[in-house]
Amino acid sequence: MEYILDLLYLYIAVYSVYFLVLALRNLNDKTFKIEKRYSRYEEKEHLAVVIYSHNNKQSLENLINQLKQQDYPVDSFKVFVILDNCNDGSDIILEKERFINVIKFPETQGKDKAVSLLTEQLMQDQWIGAYIFLDAVRGISNDFLSTVNSGLIKNSVLCGETVLLSENLDIVDRIKAVYQKYHMNFINKSRSLLGLANLADTGLLVMRKEILDKIGMVDFKNINSELKYSLILSQIGCKCTYNPNIQTFIADESYIFRRPRLSERLKLFGKCLKGVLTKNFVFTEHVFSLIAPNFWILILAYLGLMKHSYNYYFFVDFKIVLFSFVLLIAGFGISLINSKLSLKEMALLMFYPMYSVCHIIKNMPPFRNLIQKLSEGRVANEKDKLSIDVIVSTGKSDLPCKLEFISDKELSKVRFIFKNKKYTTSGHLRMIDALQELKSKLDDYGFIIKICSCCSHFKSCVDGSTNMLKGVCNCDYPSPSLKEPKPTLIWNSCSKFSPAKLNSLIEEMVSKA
Repeated sequence: MEYILDLLYLYIAVYSVYFLVLALRNLNDKTFKIEKRYSRYEEKEHLAVVIYSHNNKQSLENLINQLKQQDYPVDSFKVFVILDNCNDGSDIILEKERFINVIKFPETQGKDKAVSLLTEQLMQDQWIGAYIFLDAVRGISNDFLSTVNSGLIKNSVLCGETVLLSENLDIVDRIKAVYQKYHMNFINKSRSLLGLANLADTGLLVMRKEILDKIGMVDFKNINSELKYSLILSQIGCKCTYNPNIQTFIADESYIFRRPRLSERLKLFGKCLKGVLTKNFVFTEHVFSLIAPNFWILILAYLGLMKHSYNYYFFVDFKIVLFSFVLLIAGFGISLINSKLSLKEMALLMFYPMYSVCHIIKNMPPFRNLIQKLSEGRVANEKDKLSIDVIVSTGKSDLPCKLEFISDKELSKVRFIFKNKKYTTSGHLRMIDALQELKSKLDDYGFIIKICSCCSHFKSCVDGSTNMLKGVCNCDYPSPSLKEPKPTLIWNSCSKFSPAKLNSLIEEMVSKA
């Protein structure tokens, strides 16, 4: 037991010193300020901007307009837009954009595969000096390409700051958003100032062509694959460097808080541990950063060790344990100075470790298995379920969501799914009534489901069925190719969606029944 406590103290004491060093280094970020000031005067690199979009019409259109307004020579960058099975009319807005190279996939490939297929072709293009991988949900400022170009002078792989335009986040999401802001403005920035590696963000990733040619692939599947990819880059001596000058903006409805799972970090640490005895210090440090502890766990460990060292024999004196604890607290206080957090955000930050501990407990095998069993039990009671991909308009952008039409114990329900959030209607005798409840709920927040039953071109068909799922679309009727309106279903969607008037067609269908 004593050996375990000794190792625990050494671990948290070393981390406390490391944390204080990060905090002190973050106080002086003149390097980035000077780079920002002179970014427009640097020699221009040939850039290939690769944008991935899956039904992000509104934000994609905004991003294209922002690229047109860049203070960067037009002949020094090319834009490639990947439309991954987009059925929201994204292709229409790009038809007249002559400087955009559009790559369409009729079936959903996923970001990793779609980008991989494109980069395999672009590797043959010797004009390209560096790639900029961007998600279509991001926004950029007018000097974005200039700051990227300036950052590439000293580094081969870059990621940047994601600025969240938060308006309607709930308390949990606000806590996560504040932590992300703190993590970028303190942890990421100070690590870069010390010459250490950071986690690659494939929502915004800049990479020189020779690095991609050397590594031979991209790995954009999820946050865990990004972590592996970052370690590979560090291992070959091409660490991913965080640059706060390179900023993208994202709306709260498109924001997803992502952090590698603890189990994945521990697994990677175990796999990489054998290779840490190398002259590549950046890789060695990157591997050990995988086991960085939770702040509240640090506090609890210190409290336990101080009590133990005060009452019993310990290999170091109580005063030394207390001193290293003071270093940790001092480091945390200093870290807040240049973190760009308001007092309210600092208060929210204090709750993040509690959220993190709850999240870890929730994902432990016993609890995770219990949650899965409860979910399976709920699904087992659902006799019939149809899952549909839909687009929901917020008035500013289009969001990819899901609808599940459920027949449960002879009652009908509709489940709305956005990211990890779900809303399920109460049980109704008719599916159309359940859909009406969901529509009314979304109307309260100014959201519109872009499906046939909410479209002005749709007309219901009274066919004698209880659920009344059928109707016709009058969008292209009359036309030479159609002798009568096209038959459709209430949950179908198309690129010619037009919102119905206040007297929605769903209500019309209900009144006819």
